[in-house]
Amino acid sequence: MEAEESKRLPELKLDAKQAQGFISFFKTLPRDSRAVRFFDRRDYYTAHGENALFISKTYYHTTTALRQLGSGPDGLSSVSVNKNMFETIARDLLLERTDHTLEVYEGSGSNWRLCKSGTPGNIGSFEDILFANNDMQDTPVTVALFPIFRENQCTVGVSFVDMTKRKLGLAEFLDDSQFTNVESLLVALGCKECLLPMESGKSSDLKNLHEALSRCGVLLTERKKSEFKSRDLVQDLSRIIRGSIEPVRDLLSDFEYALGALGALLSYAELLADDSNYGNYSIQKYNLDSYMRLDSAAMRALNVVENKTDLNKNFSLFGLMNRTCTAGMGKRLLNRWLKQPLLDVNEINCRLDLVQAFVEDAELRQGLRQHLKRISDIERLTHNLRKKTANLQPVIKLYQSCIRVPYIKGILEQYEGQFSGLIQKKYLAPFEYLMGDDQLNKFIALVEVSVDLDQLENGEYMISPGYDPNLAELKNQLSAVEKQIHNLHKQTANDLDLPLDKALKLEKGTQFGHAFRITKKEEQKVRKKLNANFIILETRKDGVKFTNSKLKKLGDQYQKLFSEYTSYQKGLVARVVDTSATFSELFETLAGILSELDVLLSFADLAISCPIAYVRPDVTPSDRGDIILEGSRHPCVEAQDGVNFIPNDCTLVRGKSWFQIITGPNMGGKSTFIRQVGVIALMAQVGCFVPCDKACISVRDCIFTRVGAGDCQLRGVSTFMQEMLETASILNGASEKSLIIIDELGRGTSTYDGFGLAWAICEHLVEVTRAPTLFATHFHELTALAHGDTLGVANYHVAAHIDPSSHKLTMLYKVEPGACDQSFGIHVAEFANFPESVVALARNKAAELEDFSCTTTDEIGSKRRRTCNPEEMEKGVARAHRFLQDFTALPLDQLDEKQVRQCVSKLTSDLEKDAADFPWLQQFF
Repeated sequence: MEAEESKRLPELKLDAKQAQGFISFFKTLPRDSRAVRFFDRRDYYTAHGENALFISKTYYHTTTALRQLGSGPDGLSSVSVNKNMFETIARDLLLERTDHTLEVYEGSGSNWRLCKSGTPGNIGSFEDILFANNDMQDTPVTVALFPIFRENQCTVGVSFVDMTKRKLGLAEFLDDSQFTNVESLLVALGCKECLLPMESGKSSDLKNLHEALSRCGVLLTERKKSEFKSRDLVQDLSRIIRGSIEPVRDLLSDFEYALGALGALLSYAELLADDSNYGNYSIQKYNLDSYMRLDSAAMRALNVVENKTDLNKNFSLFGLMNRTCTAGMGKRLLNRWLKQPLLDVNEINCRLDLVQAFVEDAELRQGLRQHLKRISDIERLTHNLRKKTANLQPVIKLYQSCIRVPYIKGILEQYEGQFSGLIQKKYLAPFEYLMGDDQLNKFIALVEVSVDLDQLENGEYMISPGYDPNLAELKNQLSAVEKQIHNLHKQTANDLDLPLDKALKLEKGTQFGHAFRITKKEEQKVRKKLNANFIILETRKDGVKFTNSKLKKLGDQYQKLFSEYTSYQKGLVARVVDTSATFSELFETLAGILSELDVLLSFADLAISCPIAYVRPDVTPSDRGDIILEGSRHPCVEAQDGVNFIPNDCTLVRGKSWFQIITGPNMGGKSTFIRQVGVIALMAQVGCFVPCDKACISVRDCIFTRVGAGDCQLRGVSTFMQEMLETASILNGASEKSLIIIDELGRGTSTYDGFGLAWAICEHLVEVTRAPTLFATHFHELTALAHGDTLGVANYHVAAHIDPSSHKLTMLYKVEPGACDQSFGIHVAEFANFPESVVALARNKAAELEDFSCTTTDEIGSKRRRTCNPEEMEKGVARAHRFLQDFTALPLDQLDEKQVRQCVSKLTSDLEKDAADFPWLQQFF
């Protein structure tokens, strides 16, 4: 019913003259395909032209919602939207989608002006609407990129701003043709909008950058190149940056191109136009190597963040791990942590120590969570406090959060476990400082003196009369007049011989001020007295309103005093708000501590409340240790209803099984297994316990994934092309400190080309990259890699059982050592209820084309294992490396799919021809 109400169409009420005036104005608006423009008509909104069609189709799901404004060739398609529907559309455009901007106009006739505008990266004007009933789950970040292309290299200057936290950042780095560094930065920061200079390079150079922005769901905003300037930067920053300007000057001297990006960002975000920003921003250098790097492919493959299509919250890692209590702050920090896993083993272990403390002490955990539930969104309240429109509400809510801190501190003080020193350092000492008499206790005292806390129960936020002598005097005068009005009420009831309140009511309204009211029935009894001594104001069904000269005089006196009191209150409110804003740095520090505590408690709650408890991982530096997971499970799959998850071991051991080839039937669990390893590594480096019986993890600097084409066709990229682009990104970007997860590579082209590419890529990853890799494939021939001279390659398979008599396939979902000795494609088709005739024909055809016998497998293995002398091997390896270099050098971004296929085919055929002269190469053909 509520959903229907929100979609009900208000009637568009314009006469012919008004309509013509509006159409004339509308035609003067500049054309902007991204802008969705709404016109505020007080009780409802309207949208017109292409916007009206977009709204009708996208939100009403029908074009019958359209109305025609005006007639003939000047007619304009229009749609009306009520306030509830407008809020729904605003939330979708600014928080979910990243392909539109939002504008709201006010006015009438042909005279309208833009009063509000917002983009996914700058939602400040619409925060009241967007978060009236919802927590703010993520802080939008706007980034400016200044790419400089020189001699096949690209240097990227970066600047970004988080307007909620009032933070600026700078970075500068070299990038490859796929912009892998830019992409990982966009993911880590959670960017929503990107500024680029117009014509900043050849269209072919920028094509890949635009692709990276698209993959990350970032809105592209092009600005004039002249805006990317660094003139007067120090002077501009000195106005908005908190503290001394000297460190800022030193910081800026480290950059060249990032300064132009910062200049464009300051101009676009209009940070200098709002004096509430002055002295409130901080600026920092952003280091790409501070966190594990994740690109958009890894975020999708590992289901890190929530997706609209998720059937339930446990489909994503964020949804599963989000058990935070605070209003918004904890969610935002968790969101950021999942995009920025740690690399420093000490920092990771510090988080794990705290999670362990909370896991082991149920009383501590539950006590803290009870109090955190009553903590408001301190970050957003502090942000609102600095706005010119601020009132007492954020002050009160901040006060209510601050007075909970001593209780939280008291619970933490009761902890006497092995991590008490860490809790003292991380929480108790900072709380002790924050709650000092010159810090937040001073703010608490200010609120208790200045605010009328007794009125909070009535939902009123007012200054206490005792706070100011003038306010107290006005309050006394008001009370005196109120008493006189009350006495007059009693006297009038006696004069008219009517029961007080029951029959003779005293009302206060906007139209008549103070007035008496009686029912029509009572009016008949006292009509003579009324006509003689009182003035009738209004006669309606619910009764008769009347007054007399005394009540009118007292009412006017009351109204005058009330206006003075309200006006004086307003001035005092502004003073209290301004004073409260001086505590902003303390509020921000408190918010950081409480939100961290909230997330770590959330991790502890997750670890002990799952069907099988999580364990603490043993984390080692990236150059030491292995990745060994005993009884590992996929956290999101395990959490689905009705799933009895079968755990598996993963042993990625340097020099033995660092590179694993995993074969087996479709639906056998290969994809789930290789993804769960990535998810567990990410969870461990975020500082969370993991779904295993035992886990040892060597820190990874990056997770690369190649697992399916996703929505690439919607962006005009074929499945094969997407495979090649993602693989090129792995070959160019991965190091021995990375973790690589590949699911089905080389299947987007012909069998021979695909197998050749898969083999060559495997060899490169084993011999050159040397990163731990999980490679799931249906090319069973790849398993011969483990039998060659290459160290560190191991075969694993997902087990399946075929009944000898019925040929029925049963998935066992266990990952076991060794290669899979047969293909199960036809069995899986049977599993999916293919018609019997199709299955029978497939069996016959397969028997004709392929010999499944062990003999053939042995022949293939022995052929691949043929011995070569060292000289032959050296020459063969050199030729294979040349092939890989030629492949990675292909300008994939400048070629269409047909050209890519031709190039790859030529490279493989040339290699096959050369194999005649290189005996070592013959094993691959």
